[in-house]
Amino acid sequence: MTRGLDGVAIAPMTKRFLFHSILVVILSAFFVQAETKLPSILGSHMVLQQGEKCPIWGWDDPDEDVTVEFAGRIYGTNVGPDGRWEVHLEPMKANAKGQTLTIRGSSVIELKDVLVGEVWLCSGQSNMEWTVSRSANPKEEIANGNHPLIRHIKIPHRPSAKPENNVPSQGWQVCSPKVVANFTAVGYYFARHLQGEIKVPIGLIGSNWGGTRIEPWIPPVGFKIVPALKANFADKLDQFPAKRGKGVNHQSPLALYNGMIHPLLPYTIKGALWYQGESNNGEGMLYHEKMKALIGGWRSVWNKPNLPFYYVQLAPFRYGKDDDPRLPGIWQAQLETLKVPHTGMAVTTDITNVRDIHPKNKQDVGKRLALWALTKDYGKKLKHQYSGPIFSKIDHTEGKDSLTVHFHKDTTGGLTTNDKKPVSHFEISGKDGKWHPAKATIVYGNHLIVKSDAVKNPVHVRFGWHQMAEPNLVNKAGLPASPFSTSFK
Repeated sequence: MTRGLDGVAIAPMTKRFLFHSILVVILSAFFVQAETKLPSILGSHMVLQQGEKCPIWGWDDPDEDVTVEFAGRIYGTNVGPDGRWEVHLEPMKANAKGQTLTIRGSSVIELKDVLVGEVWLCSGQSNMEWTVSRSANPKEEIANGNHPLIRHIKIPHRPSAKPENNVPSQGWQVCSPKVVANFTAVGYYFARHLQGEIKVPIGLIGSNWGGTRIEPWIPPVGFKIVPALKANFADKLDQFPAKRGKGVNHQSPLALYNGMIHPLLPYTIKGALWYQGESNNGEGMLYHEKMKALIGGWRSVWNKPNLPFYYVQLAPFRYGKDDDPRLPGIWQAQLETLKVPHTGMAVTTDITNVRDIHPKNKQDVGKRLALWALTKDYGKKLKHQYSGPIFSKIDHTEGKDSLTVHFHKDTTGGLTTNDKKPVSHFEISGKDGKWHPAKATIVYGNHLIVKSDAVKNPVHVRFGWHQMAEPNLVNKAGLPASPFSTSFK
């Protein structure tokens, strides 16, 4: 009778069973196959960025040989000591015909129906996450959503305490009536208009989360490059992200960059679309500093100093009391951000619902963002302008009893109103700082004369400076003017 290590006798049948089990475990460990792995951002139906080198990367056994085959070319590399490998596909022309991308390492992976075109990141809070199914005319839009050259991938909500290298997802989806209902509406309508003009595939990466502040999306380098954020953020990065119970506070600085943006790197993108600000309402020009951190930070981590960044100015909405001053401050901060190179802003004061923080007309929002991209990035000389009137400067005129308001000529094409009524929502003030309604008269095509009998020596002017203001000033293309104030700092 054989005895085990604990001295207990083992019957012959049990002895044979144990020997067989141990042998199976040993042989399984010996013959186990290594596996080539990819991040979820790389998958069938994806769109690769045209005209730029596109990284393809993943993980495998150290020192393993890996080859990547695509579009008639083969790229080879060796897995590093950390188990990671990466190759860079040479720049390619747009291609609407799906091709197979094959990776051979410890195992073989085939990614089917891969296109080459334009890739845009769609980020922000609920108005960017808002889906086609919850926007205007959902039944009609979903039924007509047969656009196979538009592809979309949704990144799940995932805060993280450290920069992640991968994030699980359901992968890339081909736009069709079966799936378009859950696409980001702003991103989809942007892509639809863009694709209709440039005739190449469009890839959308939806990394967004309703109700989130801007700080969680900013990478560490973004906080470091903005002096105004040094004391409260850059000098305290070791304290972020903060915890919430046993998890990570998704509203903490770095949390969503770590979990929802960093896993996308280094996937090549053309540019970024941003719709956020409601959760930072009341910060005034501080929000402008945070926008600079976000834009500069993303440009740094993607190593693209001129990465196009187009954003949506918040729509009018009744946040609190009728005279709540917070929203105009965010508008001014967003207007100021246009001074950052390679940015653009879609104004939405005319397509709103002051009782609904999620205006349903996402079609025009997406189109207005696309106008910026078509003009600035794709060289389209459009018959219509890409932006509404943007404030430039004021002059004192006519014995200092009025002000002349100038707008940028390259973004207006002439001033008018969208309701054929006199220009609305202008106010002026004197040195006493008291504001009075003012009459605004269009002159010289791109200028306004603004005056009020109550202000003899006007100093400042403001326009649309009320959270529920829906002013009627537009350019000849019907695009609205942005609210502004010459006294707000």
